[in-house]
Amino acid sequence: MKKTYVAPNIERNSAGNMNKYGAKSVVRHQDQIEGVAINDLVSKFGSPLIVLSESQMRKRYRRLQDVMQMHYPKVEQAWSYKTNYLGAVCSIFHQEGARAEVVSGMEYQMARRLGIAGKDIIFNGPGKRPDELKAAILDNALIHIDHLDELYLLEKLAKELDSRPNVAIRVNMDTGISPQWSRFGFNYENGEAMRAIQRLLAGKAMNLKGLHTHIGTFILDANAYYWAARSLLDLATKIEAEHGIVLEYIDLGGGFASQNTLHAQYTPGEFASPSFDQYAAAIGAAFNESHFVSQYLPLLILETGRAMVDEAGYLISSVLGKKNLPTGERAVILDAGVNTTITAWWYKLKVTPTRSFPGAYQNTVFYGPLCMNIDVMRYALPFPDLHTGDKVLITPVGAYNNTQWMQFIEYRPRIVLITETGKVELLREREELEDVISRELIPEHLRKI
Repeated sequence: MKKTYVAPNIERNSAGNMNKYGAKSVVRHQDQIEGVAINDLVSKFGSPLIVLSESQMRKRYRRLQDVMQMHYPKVEQAWSYKTNYLGAVCSIFHQEGARAEVVSGMEYQMARRLGIAGKDIIFNGPGKRPDELKAAILDNALIHIDHLDELYLLEKLAKELDSRPNVAIRVNMDTGISPQWSRFGFNYENGEAMRAIQRLLAGKAMNLKGLHTHIGTFILDANAYYWAARSLLDLATKIEAEHGIVLEYIDLGGGFASQNTLHAQYTPGEFASPSFDQYAAAIGAAFNESHFVSQYLPLLILETGRAMVDEAGYLISSVLGKKNLPTGERAVILDAGVNTTITAWWYKLKVTPTRSFPGAYQNTVFYGPLCMNIDVMRYALPFPDLHTGDKVLITPVGAYNNTQWMQFIEYRPRIVLITETGKVELLREREELEDVISRELIPEHLRKI
């Protein structure tokens, strides 16, 4: 097939200091996503626009599965709904073989709406309500117990429903990272986790199936998972020795970092974030050292979210205006703000022009359209001179943005998916006024102004 002609262009290569990672000051432009022109996407769906890549999600899922199985053969993944609970995104990971991992009644209902059987749902979270637990018990879901009040409530519900729930105990421990996430589950070091297990078994109302931990988020030290796995496997060994119960699975939760760069990081995320191979090696070392594992081969469950989907998400945004700041920096106002991209508050998001620009660079701050001073999409970075109507590409934004985004001042934008075949599918429509006010009620005496 004859290739499409692309006119040559010259980009200015600005001189600048090189850091020890060899980062260049020149800003390369990107005018397409997965082979689809950005101008075509904006022409059809408007700006701002969130774009997701199906092929990237599937590739990352398969890569993690392969790498983990090189170190330990019995591995399953559970898709973390809180990371991105768009139905299409969840369905992609379920098609790949992932269970559903949910942390609320709302997310539980989302999984059931997609046709996920209760036995394939892991119900985490510290705030499960009685009616939500009843549904999980009746659906035969895996319920991960977070605290003693929940344990006691489950016992009462089990007797009321004449059913034996399948449960795991959530455990927190010191893995060498700071801050230590001690709010979820029972502590390992002070014996609280073992006491909770003894209390659960004494009640004789539930089936203890596994152990779970969630040591934190955006974990940059892969070795923390070695200590987490080792602690849970030691606990599993004690349970078998003292109570004769062989646990079926060990769930190491989520927390794998994407290649985003935190504001506090000097080292770019692509260098600082551990690879899947590093996480897998740390977990595999703990499992392959364990006598419990060699004897019983428990299932290893991972609830990886961010590292699966972050790099698969793009935000296209257009320039509404610009001005010069008293600092000498240039300010650009975009049509997408932190209401749409809340992760801008903790990430140094990459901002890329969508066409080539001649001329010198100037430190540029990217603001959103919101009437609030903290609506900053990216603090100053060298950038060519943009003009009203120009478009930029902001990445990666696939994780946590359309679950934590706010309906504040602006309508939330469309979301589209570029499929593996290159087709563009609309996943979520842009909001309108009716979406915002549909659940609002105005008392009769306030209807006349």
